[in-house]
Amino acid sequence: MTSNRRTFAIISHPDAGKTTLTEKLLLQGGAIHQAGAVKARGEARRARSDWMKIEQQRGISVTSSVMTFEKQYDGETITFNLLDTPGHEDFSEDTYRTLTAVDSAIMVIDAAKGIEPQTRKLFEVCRLRNVPIITFVNKVDREGRDPFETLDEVADMLALDVSPQMWPIGMGGLFEGLLDFRTEEVARVEGGSKDYLGKRDALADSSIPENYEEEYQLAQAGYPEFDLEAYRNGDLTPVYFGSALKNLGVEELIDAIARYAPPPRPQPAGEEKIGPEYGEVTGFIFKVQANMDPNHRDRIAFMRQVSGTFKRGMKLTPSGLGKPIAVHSPILFFAQDREIADTAEPGDIIGIPNHGTLRVGDTLSEKDTVRFTGLPNFAPEILRRIQLKDPTKTKQLRKALDDLSEEGVIQVFYPEIGGSSIVGVVGQLQLDVLISRLGAEYKVDAALEASPFATARWLKGSDKALRDFERFNQGNLAKDRDGDLVFMAKSPWDVGYQEEKNPELTFSATKER
Repeated sequence: MTSNRRTFAIISHPDAGKTTLTEKLLLQGGAIHQAGAVKARGEARRARSDWMKIEQQRGISVTSSVMTFEKQYDGETITFNLLDTPGHEDFSEDTYRTLTAVDSAIMVIDAAKGIEPQTRKLFEVCRLRNVPIITFVNKVDREGRDPFETLDEVADMLALDVSPQMWPIGMGGLFEGLLDFRTEEVARVEGGSKDYLGKRDALADSSIPENYEEEYQLAQAGYPEFDLEAYRNGDLTPVYFGSALKNLGVEELIDAIARYAPPPRPQPAGEEKIGPEYGEVTGFIFKVQANMDPNHRDRIAFMRQVSGTFKRGMKLTPSGLGKPIAVHSPILFFAQDREIADTAEPGDIIGIPNHGTLRVGDTLSEKDTVRFTGLPNFAPEILRRIQLKDPTKTKQLRKALDDLSEEGVIQVFYPEIGGSSIVGVVGQLQLDVLISRLGAEYKVDAALEASPFATARWLKGSDKALRDFERFNQGNLAKDRDGDLVFMAKSPWDVGYQEEKNPELTFSATKER
């Protein structure tokens, strides 16, 4: 039986229109009923895809939000689970973890700017997960570049075939509408309403620029036709053009997700894969978020359900705990609203309130025989010492660092010999978020100082080899929050030197969570 779930992420660089597109998708699905609900400052109007204080101040997304909505197609109700990823390259780790929980993605590109350098890292992350991509070229109603340049850049960056599904007519202020390649219908937009002009015999309409037919033929000849299997294999990306702000092309985009995006896919569990039809309820935690509601100091673990039919009150065993817990208050997220989930199906994202029991990377299952893989920590690219301005807040700082490392905001390392805690991140903005959240959520005033280390590697080897290495390198060793031994390197050269000198040890740049 074909699943009616479509679980997808939206990825883009900042300012490409991701938040606006998210809002319009929610409007289409009836999850919100007022334009501006995602961006509005009024608490009653906020859809809360950008909820954190620093996000509101800077107008960027640095966390991943989950929103569920439903829409009817051919008499069937399709449930859409939308995950809004961080829009900044400094949070590519969070984007990677989010992509483990989805079956497809929408890549949003600003038509006026094309592919920007900061965009590439996010898209490389998407390709690492081999997630099928639908490309949405946004803001085509503005003065911009030749759309063929954008398509060529997409193909070059993702090493994919591209298949235009819609094409703009009249760029740069002359915008009149779209051609739908699937039906060869022209949709002309006037005052926000659509007036379908008919098939290709309508292309001679005087409102269409004379050079349209030539561009249309070029697109048809130069790019492959849409192939569903190639798209779902991650070898082809269909391209849609539109304007999220003017609600143009959004309906066609959500229609594409419903009709083409894959239903829930099997997830890796070591050497095997667990599919939706597996005989028990299983899932994994890909995100933990503390203090979403500061009034209640809540803590929500986000679980991607992989198999089985979950029922409220079921007992599931977290792999990190080893004993079952009863899930009494699972949450589904409908824009700004939370609802208790009585049931959930494969592909659904449910929030599980907890007090530190669940961590990113945990597998939850009925029989505790499954371990999902593919949610690693990555070696940090920036390391900083953290100093308390009030020494009496040591306990609060430790609690805050544990919480934030569990969320994936930072990694924390505790040196074997003296010294302050060291935090590791991929990008500078993560440090800004750290200091902001320490003050706002934990009332801890702290500062960051330079660290003598440039990167870190997790050590693996025999007990004897580890003891021998520790004896001569104690000043360069730390433990992560799990108690695993980490080599703190002063430079990449230092890593290479130690690898050559200690062939019996593995210096790993990733660690499975």
